[in-house]
Formats: sequence, structure tokens, C-alpha cells
Amino acid sequence: MPDVFSIRPADQADGSFLGDMVVEAANWRSGGARARHEILSAVEHRRYIAGWMRPADAGFIALDSDLRPIGAAWYRMLAPDDAGFGFVGTAVPELIIGVQPIWRAHGVGRTLLRRLVTHAREQGHPRISLSVERDNFAHGLYRSEGFVVTDAGDLRDTMVHRTS
Repeated sequence: MPDVFSIRPADQADGSFLGDMVVEAANWRSGGARARHEILSAVEHRRYIAGWMRPADAGFIALDSDLRPIGAAWYRMLAPDDAGFGFVGTAVPELIIGVQPIWRAHGVGRTLLRRLVTHAREQGHPRISLSVERDNFAHGLYRSEGFVVTDAGDLRDTMVHRTS
């Protein structure tokens, strides 16, 4: 498989694909796949895509050489009464990232993450947050890109990156 991919801004029409990427993110463990409808009907996951694209939402889509979507990273501003796994405050966007398994370890996630962090900085967000299960291989990616643990839970960590 070639490592050639491109990145474009996400738009209103990407909502369904973002749903696919929420499923990929939730099913990161090999062999532990839950059904798409089960994941997307759960409120803890639905909040990341419901009503996409709201005015404060932003994201990027990775495309293969045939312009098929292969990954996405996006952020949302969530309210305290609808807080996500990585919620740290109303003014801090929470990011979500998903990459199709065949494209993992090819730089797609890192490229998407960097683009989204840069965009958050350009939009005036001094911080961006996320949540990741401690044994997820992406935990190391986030650390290597400057995210620090701000809240260590039993199984997952909330991490924050200062963009400025």
C-alpha cells in the first residue's frame, strides 16, 4: 500500500464518515469490534457527531490517492451538561480522531493531529483536549505531539495540548 495521502478540511457532508471514524476510534482494540449502530446510538459517542457541522466545529479528512476518505480528526466545543470523555472546559475544544486500520502507522493520524492543532491555534484556542485509553497505542502519539495528562482515570487519561 502506498503511503500517499492528502488532507482537506472537513465539511457538512462529512458527517457520516465522521461517524465511521468514531466507530474506528471506539473499536481500536483488535478483535473487540462493537457494531456501528451500537456505538453511534450511545450518547457518549453520539455527541461527537450529532448535528455536524456546528459553527464552532472544525476538522480535517485524510484521503487516499483515489480521494477516498481514510481518516479524520475534528474538534467540538461541548457544554458541561454534555461533556465528552476529554472535556476540560467550555472554551477548550475536544478532539476526536479515527483512522482506518489499514492506514494506521503510516503517518495519517499524526498528520491529521498536527493539522488540527495548528488550526485550533489559528482559531485562537490556547488549548485542545482529548481522552485516550491508557493502553491505546495512540497514547504515545499524543505524548510525542506535546499532549500532557491532566486527569488520570482508572483506564483512560484526559490529555491537553497548549497550542500557543
